[in-house]
Amino acid sequence: MVIVIFTGIIEELGTIKNLNKGSNSFLLEVKATLVLDGVKLGDSIAVNGVCLTVTHYNKDCFTADVMPETVARTTLHQLKKGMPVNLERAVRLGDRMGGHLVQGHVDGVGSILQKEKLDIAIIYRIKAPAGIIKYTVPKGSIAIDGISLTVIDVFPESFSVSLIPHTAHLTTLGTKNPGDLVNLESDIIGRYVEKLLNIDDNKSNEINMGYLAQHGFI
Repeated sequence: MVIVIFTGIIEELGTIKNLNKGSNSFLLEVKATLVLDGVKLGDSIAVNGVCLTVTHYNKDCFTADVMPETVARTTLHQLKKGMPVNLERAVRLGDRMGGHLVQGHVDGVGSILQKEKLDIAIIYRIKAPAGIIKYTVPKGSIAIDGISLTVIDVFPESFSVSLIPHTAHLTTLGTKNPGDLVNLESDIIGRYVEKLLNIDDNKSNEINMGYLAQHGFI
């Protein structure tokens, strides 16, 4: 099994060149530059945080199939010709991990509730499904449209993050406003910890040094 990992550090803004839509799926053609360096058929590229497989490419664009499950669970169905998209190639062995572990498997769609400028930062408050909020913690990580961001605060149905000017300039998130939808992927480490805690309901779920050692954390 091949495990594809991203870091949530966007490499470039691509542009939707064409969409060939079917009833439940579509073919996406993306104009790009940097992510095409060394690209091969079958490579993975995250488009707005969604892991897609390159099915064709030339010197200035690549194509990928968007399957029905992806159409249903992400914002990719809202894309239109000429729209910008966040692009990131999969991590290669030995690459620096600038963000956090991102799989490109979107957990759900959130909506921007508030956008506030605070000095040089942009603070977003984003409404999210309960299944994502449960894995979201202050100072933890979350991927928004494929961008690795640090959580500021968590509320019953939303959370807040801060964008530095560099990220706002180099990604699509800086141009989004209240009411816009975004792809969300929770931190995979939180999901694995929950799985470990629920392996055996008959055993104690207390986290102590013995538990951490038993499950390979120390």
